[in-house]
Amino acid sequence: MLAAHVPARPMQPATQPQSATCPATVPADAHCYNGRDREGAFYWIAIPAHWDRHVLVMHAHGGPEVGAPTLERGAEDLKRWSVMVKAGYAWAGSTYRRGGYGITMSGEDTERLRRLFVQRFGQPERTILHGQSYGGGVASKAAETYGPVPGERPAYDGVLLTSGVLGGGGNAYDFRLDLRVVYQYVCHNHPRPDEPQYPLWQGLPLDSKLTRAELAARVKACTGVGLPAAQRTPEQQAHLKTILSVVRIPERTLVSHLNWATWLFQDLTQKRLGNRNPFGNAHVVYSGSSDDAALNAGVLRYQADPQAVGALAADSRPSGRLRLPVLTLHAIHDPTAFVELESAYRQIVDSAGASQWLVQNFADESEHSYLSDAEYPALMHALLDWVERGDRPTPQKVAQLCTQMEPTFGKGCHLRPDYHPAPLATRVPAAGRDD
Repeated sequence: MLAAHVPARPMQPATQPQSATCPATVPADAHCYNGRDREGAFYWIAIPAHWDRHVLVMHAHGGPEVGAPTLERGAEDLKRWSVMVKAGYAWAGSTYRRGGYGITMSGEDTERLRRLFVQRFGQPERTILHGQSYGGGVASKAAETYGPVPGERPAYDGVLLTSGVLGGGGNAYDFRLDLRVVYQYVCHNHPRPDEPQYPLWQGLPLDSKLTRAELAARVKACTGVGLPAAQRTPEQQAHLKTILSVVRIPERTLVSHLNWATWLFQDLTQKRLGNRNPFGNAHVVYSGSSDDAALNAGVLRYQADPQAVGALAADSRPSGRLRLPVLTLHAIHDPTAFVELESAYRQIVDSAGASQWLVQNFADESEHSYLSDAEYPALMHALLDWVERGDRPTPQKVAQLCTQMEPTFGKGCHLRPDYHPAPLATRVPAAGRDD
């Protein structure tokens, strides 16, 4: 587990779930509860009036945010995933005990809430672990940590991973170091020449006062992002084209990726890894600019620290040794978590000899945080059939189920059963990494 690097504090007294007003998107006849557990994590629970099959969905949310957890953050997740309650499932989600990176920790927090739910509301017939985005990484590890044990009732009967940041922190975040070094080569303003210099893998010095608004202003000044294309100078257009072409991210997520490569890297490297670097680009060959030779000669280069690489992998990289059904869903054009991460996860599972437990699904969509309402109940239906009857679904079956769900949940099935993502190395350079 990654180090917490926070002062010792007294254990929080656990609060029993208190009745609460449900968010507006939750069915009006549902019952909602919230509270704070003994480690300090806030949580929300929603139980439909007619609890279909007594299935509980345990939700691991995305992010991670680097600020302190709040009850409002949990409410936002319940709003977004209220389709689960509409479909007749109980839902419970934890905010995690602290902000910042920590895959293993977040899985512990989610499992602690599951046990609290059982104590307060009884044992569901089935429990599905759902991880979204960063939470997909959380759930992929928790599926192995809390997987079935012979002779014992399993904590989770199946796992649903949507828009998952999969394959461990190295696979998921290497490209953001690439973004930092390419951006700095092009723009020279993060940091500026007259500011204290630091290795870019640190994200930002801990005493820096830089704000997200200030960073966005710097990106706009260099690339014209935020301006209509016609108002960008030729220099800004050239800068933007180089960055997006080399790092292969869409324009609309340039600033958000830089935010993660700044404040999340600050948290991960300095607060969790003892100021050690888990990302290396010492010999990576970058391509896509108008002068790749100059780019490769000019970008900053860093060696990864083997201890940091190992600590990050131990915390975040799944073993692939699955013992329960796992379904995934990923948008083909996901602008935040590349769809090629699914190939990295598939390779890990295949190498562990557990491919029979994994079915991946893909949607012809270009969002990350939420896809179509009808797709999630279809996945749940297919997953529960697999859990209860051993009916391992095909992507074709999931697509058919989605179409059947549209009269209830609205049009929006974009599943592509024939799609197979390319290897991650086709999107993020792997050769030359020293990790």
